[in-house]
Amino acid sequence: MDSTTNPLLDPSGDLPAFSAIRPEHVEPAIDRLIASQRAGVDQITAAGAARDFDHVILAQERLDQALSRAWSPVSHLHSVADSEALRKVHGAAEEKLTDHGIEMGQNRDLYAATQAVADRDDFASLPAAARAAVEHALRDFRLSGVSLEEPARSRFREIGVELSKLTTEFSNAVLDATEAWHKHITDERDLAGIPASGRAVLREYAREQNLDGFLVTLKQPSVQAVLTYAENRDLRFDVYYAYQTRASDQGPNKGKFDNSERIEKIMALRHEAAQLLGFANAAEESLATKMATSPQVVLDFLRDLAARARPRAREELAELRHFANETLKIDNLEPWDVAFAAERLRVERYALDEEQLKPYFPALQVVQGLFDVVERLYGVTFTKRADVDTWNKDVTYYDLSNADGTVFAGAYVDLYARSGKRGGAWMDVCEARFRDGGQLQLPVAFLTCNFPPPTDGAPALLTHDDVLTLFHEFGHGLHHMLTEVDVPSVGGIDGVEWDAVELPSQFMENFAWDREALRLFAKHYETGEALPDELYERMLKARHFHTGMFLVRQLEFGLFDFRLHLEYDPARGARPMEVLEEVRKEVSVLHPPVWQRFPHAFTHIFAGGYSAGYYSYLWAEVLSADAFEPFEAAGVLDRATGERFRKEILAVGATRPALASFTAFRGREPQPEALLKSYGLA
Repeated sequence: MDSTTNPLLDPSGDLPAFSAIRPEHVEPAIDRLIASQRAGVDQITAAGAARDFDHVILAQERLDQALSRAWSPVSHLHSVADSEALRKVHGAAEEKLTDHGIEMGQNRDLYAATQAVADRDDFASLPAAARAAVEHALRDFRLSGVSLEEPARSRFREIGVELSKLTTEFSNAVLDATEAWHKHITDERDLAGIPASGRAVLREYAREQNLDGFLVTLKQPSVQAVLTYAENRDLRFDVYYAYQTRASDQGPNKGKFDNSERIEKIMALRHEAAQLLGFANAAEESLATKMATSPQVVLDFLRDLAARARPRAREELAELRHFANETLKIDNLEPWDVAFAAERLRVERYALDEEQLKPYFPALQVVQGLFDVVERLYGVTFTKRADVDTWNKDVTYYDLSNADGTVFAGAYVDLYARSGKRGGAWMDVCEARFRDGGQLQLPVAFLTCNFPPPTDGAPALLTHDDVLTLFHEFGHGLHHMLTEVDVPSVGGIDGVEWDAVELPSQFMENFAWDREALRLFAKHYETGEALPDELYERMLKARHFHTGMFLVRQLEFGLFDFRLHLEYDPARGARPMEVLEEVRKEVSVLHPPVWQRFPHAFTHIFAGGYSAGYYSYLWAEVLSADAFEPFEAAGVLDRATGERFRKEILAVGATRPALASFTAFRGREPQPEALLKSYGLA
């Protein structure tokens, strides 16, 4: 195959030709590009070749971008439009890419060439992005085992390939387990309490399978509707039981998609790889690319937050138990009752439920409102394009332009849940900003959510939590798209310390609470009425409802992840359920049943890049809460403050440490008080 028959090898298109990509294109394209990169590296490292930034670093960036432009759409399709054929070739290609990546990372001639650039007399006079790219490359060589001798070098490479295979299998098992369970309901009385919008989603799921009635599934909109609103306690239990035992040795499909052995293997291999590099464990290795300076710093951070949040969480749970007993006649509050009881208590206390809010948040209107907020802050405009090839009819593409009309980035927006699409919400890179001589490749982002789709002629309506999710992911997108760095490895989100990369995303959530921002888009989809002041005030009063319980849950995830990697002992194995139970005794207030298997579907840490790094969400929340205070002082949608945030945080990528960027914007180092205030714990 060549560029005329394989769309993944066509350099002429500025965006992927999604409708033309077939599974049979994947491996030939990856094989061709790997071979091309090897040949390119041979040229870079040849005797007598120049040892300057352009001939060593920029040449590597060029080779990396060629490979990335082919792999990015394939990886994305695997996440949003999966099939058995695509999954098979994706897995095979990913193994090849992982092996090739480690091979390049262990290439001592390439390492020596890169070091030679750093040793040049003119290195200090290079632009910040160039120096950072060299420094990051040297660090990454060391973390790829470039200094290892045989047999350790080969073993490290074997581990990397095996880990790639296992993490893909882990993610696939979760998706398969999610798709495998459903409950067909023909009597609408069994769905009592679920609002019309939720029932419409369940009816749509049934129609997709050519069934009458309703289909309860483990897709997020279904799980949320049942656990939050269903009066049928048995139905809530069924959904909770199936959802919380996915891909494990428990539950209705126990053993069929079980990730237990994969967890053991992943943890053993991560530990072995870390020790080969000279780290005590995988947690220490993880911190080599993060802001936190030591494992103790992370543990102290999490435990300090737990000490502040757990007393509040205990009070909230005791109050919820009392309410459930007295008002709902639930004398033994169980985990599958919590969301249901909490929603009823919230309605009683604040006269506010999500169904009152959803008509004010039609999905496409919220997207436009998000664009309006970004335009107010940064002078960026969004223009929808109809000529861009996408993977689904519901996907839209937008050009981003500066105030002078210059297009500088693009974004694919994929909002709705559907079969073959993994759950959750995320931003990913389609293309990175890259200036190569006189050519500039513009940054393009994938923005993916799993909101309930439109039903029965009504638009998709979002909960306020959904609105927060959209703003969060678009914050990541802005970090990628608003970069002004021309070197991909240190531009946008790439190279930014992992515990700071959530700063722009967490930061954007603040605007979904702001009154002025909400006026731009929170309007009733039928009447056009703006969100009433009185309803907004009730939203604000309810904002800190059960924040203690939410925070201890996040602390449970973060501590479990970090301790699992920090304390791994080959003689004892991973012990995920044992470690999780110890963490729950330390920070949690509500203990789930013994059959619950949360780790087995924890894709963030076993398949999503957050291993020994889940604490980053809370770490970055300190940064984001502190960074938002200057906006509050200036009236929130303040262009001058926005331009300063864009310049000091979003535009600079990893050309300097994240702490330096934060300090440049804020005028000082971050302080935790703003986070405590945002949770109502100050």
